[in-house]
Amino acid sequence: MSQIKIGIVTASDRASAGVYADISGQAILDTLKAYLVSAFEPVYRCIPDDQQGIEQVLMELADHEGCCLIVTTGGTGPALRDVTPEATENVCEKMLPGFGELMRQVSLQYVPTAILSRQTAGIRGKSLILNLPGKPASIRQCLDAVFPAIPYCIDLIEGPYLECDPQVIKAFRPKSS
Repeated sequence: MSQIKIGIVTASDRASAGVYADISGQAILDTLKAYLVSAFEPVYRCIPDDQQGIEQVLMELADHEGCCLIVTTGGTGPALRDVTPEATENVCEKMLPGFGELMRQVSLQYVPTAILSRQTAGIRGKSLILNLPGKPASIRQCLDAVFPAIPYCIDLIEGPYLECDPQVIKAFRPKSS
């Protein structure tokens, strides 16, 4: 069986320039390692907040690397350089707005500025692309909320079977699947 690949993309001008360490990308990796029993290979990219560059990396991870899941962090706010949702929408065939709706709902329990976040999710081929905010604490809060639906979503798009550690997070799959 081929190795499960999961893309982790940090969109940050400063982290990609080495101004500071990419703690957000590491937070995604740490969370996925805690959630998943399935062995997986992380395919990591740290890139500037550039829409064309983000689109190219998302396409590379989906089409050439074969990542079943691509989790991005950064670029979801209202600032001029925040273009990750636009890049995601441009490369996806189907958008899944429920992911962003739930993440904002959860984040609003912690900070009133969560309403400014534009994270979303979509499907490109056999890849689920999920946009997360840039703060490490928000990353875990958002993934805790939406991850139970992710393994079944990947089943539906004919991706690999992701098995979670039920002591950490319970994936939901209908009884018939």
